[in-house]
Amino acid sequence: MFSAVSLASLLAVTAVEATFPSPWNLPTTYPNLTACTSLPVQYSCENTTVLTNSCCNVVKGGLVLQTQFWDTYTGLEDEGQLLPKGSWGIHGLWPDNCDGSYDQYCDLSRQYDRDPPSPIPPYTGPSVRTFIEAFERWDLLEYMDTFWINQGAPNADFWGHEFSKHATCTSTFDVACYEPGYKEHQDVVNFYETVTKVFQMYPTYNMLAAAGILPSNTTTYTLAQITNALYSQTGAVPYLGCSGNGTVLDEVWYFHHVLGTEQYGHFKTLNSTTASSCSATGVWYYERTPTSERVVTY
Repeated sequence: MFSAVSLASLLAVTAVEATFPSPWNLPTTYPNLTACTSLPVQYSCENTTVLTNSCCNVVKGGLVLQTQFWDTYTGLEDEGQLLPKGSWGIHGLWPDNCDGSYDQYCDLSRQYDRDPPSPIPPYTGPSVRTFIEAFERWDLLEYMDTFWINQGAPNADFWGHEFSKHATCTSTFDVACYEPGYKEHQDVVNFYETVTKVFQMYPTYNMLAAAGILPSNTTTYTLAQITNALYSQTGAVPYLGCSGNGTVLDEVWYFHHVLGTEQYGHFKTLNSTTASSCSATGVWYYERTPTSERVVTY
């Protein structure tokens, strides 16, 4: 027989399991790739034969950019929206065309941006946060709230913008790729999983810090110093973006061709196709406002 203590413990465990279901019972988010196993394996933008299945290869948006921000504040610190200490933040995963041009907002039936450019109608429905919650992906939600931080508005508004503008222009996130049995917003959650996975390929803060390049309000760096530090670890020249007439470092973009799907394929890092907007010398990599960041684990 159970003692009073052991019975109470069992009931407590059962209650926790009811609140946080077993990971083996979570709704799946992956697309249907059964047709892909018999197709040629080729990198996007490098194929020598026509890619016949846009769910198996990144046919639309084949020059893929993993983009990051260096913000120094969020504007919503009082609401607990803080930047990750010792890490750059996620901007997105962008599908440029092979010639460097790009499309945006390619499927208005999946438009979740609350402040899109005119004439696209703004989204007024539930937060995309609820899409993730419906799939019980609390782990993904926690990671996004840690590393994918908006400035001046709730994080989820930023996430909705990124999906609507970019994921809808990436062929492997088309709803048809999840048939049969597509579950509403499965593509959205799968995109967010992919964004966080690819972001982890590039620990920009640590790559720079290991080369002696740390945020500073007293020391500037040259563009070559920053570029060489990242090149030495990635084997490719990323795009470095600077505001303040080219003097304030705040963006980095890593370029790729992808073999297979964007969700699970191999990312081959390439040199940037876009010239840096940073000055050759006198580049500031400013410290963050201390009250705007929090200690994180990753």
